[in-house]
Amino acid sequence: MKISNNKTFIVAELSANHQQKFDIAVETIKAIKAAGADAVKLQTYTPDTLTIDCDNDYFKIKNGTIWDGKNFYELYKEAYTPWEWQPKLKKIAEDLGLIFFSTPFDFSAVDFLENMNVPIYKVASFEITDLPLIKYIAAKKKPLIISTGIAELSEIENTINICKKCENNDIILLYCVSEYPAKPENINLNIIPFLKEQFKVSVGISDHSLGIEIPIAAVALGACVIEKHFILDKKLGGPDAEFSLDYKKFKEMVEKVRLIEKTLGKKEYKLTEAQRKNRKFGRSLFAVKDIKKGEKFTKENIKSIRPSDGLPPLYYYQILNKYAAIDIKYGTPLTKEMIINFEELI
Repeated sequence: MKISNNKTFIVAELSANHQQKFDIAVETIKAIKAAGADAVKLQTYTPDTLTIDCDNDYFKIKNGTIWDGKNFYELYKEAYTPWEWQPKLKKIAEDLGLIFFSTPFDFSAVDFLENMNVPIYKVASFEITDLPLIKYIAAKKKPLIISTGIAELSEIENTINICKKCENNDIILLYCVSEYPAKPENINLNIIPFLKEQFKVSVGISDHSLGIEIPIAAVALGACVIEKHFILDKKLGGPDAEFSLDYKKFKEMVEKVRLIEKTLGKKEYKLTEAQRKNRKFGRSLFAVKDIKKGEKFTKENIKSIRPSDGLPPLYYYQILNKYAAIDIKYGTPLTKEMIINFEELI
């Protein structure tokens, strides 16, 4: 499939927001559809495909995150989506008309998702430097959505180059601030047009801020994809609950994005039909006194006023001290035929 550029592709990230309960995952997908998303995305890993069960200092989370105090293995054991669910969830999502895809975190996850025939692959922020994994994914020749996350520009370039070497040019970068939740002062949305220009690819946003304003603003700056975490109810809790949107907020975001899309238009200056009609309210030159044939035009007998039925105001000073070619009644718009030697003014 080709991700459409005609409208913003809005992705709801299920992530860990299922409490390890299949029924919650199903209800969440139904709510995602009702909220207006185009797609639902999962993450395909197990604790053992991401890390090892080790509790030494290297594996303890203590970076000032919402997950501090846990080790990596504990976090991923709590957050992962059981693989046996995923084919079932894919069918449920697709029956609802949603696009279903996932983020693989190792080769076995890619193989698993290939067997499910997912139409898109996502590369996570923290995997963008794993070039062997990206090469393996890109070789499947499916569209790639790649979060920039922790990457330096040179690493983004390396990632794009390896995809192109696999003859996979169907790439969308997702600008992403890898901070959970992301603080507004750390989000530089002007990077979106910069990345588009720098790498000549489409760019979206994977947003971990607490509200909906940032993804909406991103669309105005050219983002073609929005990825946002979705939760049925923030009271459920869980590793990602704090920076996830519930149904009401996600739906509001979708509605506002669709409204912004309508306002963007094309990169051309052209009046709408409504604007052309409203030119009637513009100004033009009118006789504001009766003027006899041969009488001089003065500041007292002509004026720039509304409506716009007369000559444009730009002729005002040129017409002053010229002479009327005919009798002109008060309240009549001036035309070129009313002015002697009008052609000399042009």
